[in-house]
Amino acid sequence: MPRSLLSLESLPADAMLEILASSKRLKSERGRHAEHPLRHQCWGMIFTKSSTRTRVSFEVGIREFGGDPLFLSANDLQLGRGEPIRDTARVMGRMLHGAVIRTYAQSDIEEFALFSGLPVINALTDDEHPCQILCDLFTIGERLGDWRGKTIAFLGDGSCNVPASWLWAARKLDFTLVIGAPEKYQPSAALRARLGTAPNIRYETDPATAVRGADVVYTDVWVSMGKEEQARERVDELRDWQVNDALLRLARPGALVLHCLPAYRGQEITEDVLEAHADAIFQQAENRLHGQKAVLAWCVAG
Repeated sequence: MPRSLLSLESLPADAMLEILASSKRLKSERGRHAEHPLRHQCWGMIFTKSSTRTRVSFEVGIREFGGDPLFLSANDLQLGRGEPIRDTARVMGRMLHGAVIRTYAQSDIEEFALFSGLPVINALTDDEHPCQILCDLFTIGERLGDWRGKTIAFLGDGSCNVPASWLWAARKLDFTLVIGAPEKYQPSAALRARLGTAPNIRYETDPATAVRGADVVYTDVWVSMGKEEQARERVDELRDWQVNDALLRLARPGALVLHCLPAYRGQEITEDVLEAHADAIFQQAENRLHGQKAVLAWCVAG
């Protein structure tokens, strides 16, 4: 089977380190790459969830590597009319050279990889967002000199895909992770059981305790795609976890503030805090391009 990035749960630590090192080199070489590893290749981009940063960064990255991206929404495919994932995968496996998939069920992307025989990249599922966290670690390294030995505090909805991928990264790499959220929004018992105990991972239900001494304060939207009907309840229950000036004063002086975007000012982060840290947050967004090019290169090198 070719190399795929389906989750950080299944990605070895040495592969993460290889991708992070490659991200730095590829960013410095942008516009003058000596090699174009996707030359004469066509990669399908199958998206059943909307996207800005993920779509643009992957399309640009595939093109800069000499390949051709083919964007396919669910409405463009027979998948939208009930064709099984495995049949779509068997067809595309005979026509494409790789696939980038952004969808709901983790099982769908795993089934596609199994039946297509292609290198497949998880561009987000309900379970994980592995590319986001790899690119975020790269950003932390750029801004703070290294991510090793740092404390990262994730605040807000700790039960969604982004903190899940952060947890697997922390389980395998050398940094401290704090998931700060009300008990209702902490990672599931099933996920925590698979993770096992790790001295560098903490779960906190008090905002002040969660953020105290953090090198990085990280937040995400409170209402993820597919949970819009819970919007009012979530905003009410998570309001104490807003990243604002008062909470930031408890973090380490000069703490890095990150947000994987889109940001809803006045909910998970204040306007003032976002604008004060906009340079880092939009560097984080830019690094999706460089980090995902590193993922593409890793997949085709296997």
